[in-house]
Amino acid sequence: MTATITTTSIPAAPLRPSAVPAAGAVEAVKVYGKGDAAVRALDGVTVSFAAGTFTAIMGPSGSGKSTLLHAVAGLDSLTSGRVFIGATDLTRLNDKALTKLRRDHVGFVFQSFNLVPTLSAIENIKLPMTLAGRKPDKQWLRLVIDTVGLQDRLRHRPSELSGGQQQRVAVARALASRPAIIFADEPTGNLDSRSGAEILSFMRLAVRELGQTIVMVTHDPNAASYADRVVFLADGRLAGEVLDPTADGVLDRIKKIGR
Repeated sequence: MTATITTTSIPAAPLRPSAVPAAGAVEAVKVYGKGDAAVRALDGVTVSFAAGTFTAIMGPSGSGKSTLLHAVAGLDSLTSGRVFIGATDLTRLNDKALTKLRRDHVGFVFQSFNLVPTLSAIENIKLPMTLAGRKPDKQWLRLVIDTVGLQDRLRHRPSELSGGQQQRVAVARALASRPAIIFADEPTGNLDSRSGAEILSFMRLAVRELGQTIVMVTHDPNAASYADRVVFLADGRLAGEVLDPTADGVLDRIKKIGR
């Protein structure tokens, strides 16, 4: 039976976003290759992601959406320009400082779940803090586990969980250390529609009720409709945005971009 997502005992959080961006890019350029083989994946992108909001990034294949996400998350370097997490300019950090910032302030959710198969669900959820040598905030951890709805599956290994349950573990892992921002790259891409809807509902709940900030790359207009805002890319450049999106509205915008 699929676990039910609950909001029981979740403290109230402000629904209005902070005026200070949680992350962003300024004139971001990313070029792969050289000479005639060069590909300009990002071509001067400037964008910010407000704290306490859920933003989706969309665009045609090759538009630069995953490149932008990875650059702002500190997983890939820029050719030129700057990217920020809060007030920290990632382009000025050395590898050690960048690794520490990602570990302490950023959560990640990927399409492939990326769970450690030999660890239980609860051990996977605690893993980033274990690697950092930090003890989890027990009250917050319990709140995240209650919210994700896997209380009766915590001792199970990934192979004993459904795809939707595995992705809920991955989202809980991203939330457990209370990061400044979570980056999600096609988080429902390997899930059926029902499991995908559950994950997206939980992510939306994490933003609305837990005050989390999430930036998600997706190709699915329905997935994007769970966000507060959709940013569109085309040919490595910004191609507009939609606030309070609907699936139909997002689909119409994508069709116009593709013309």
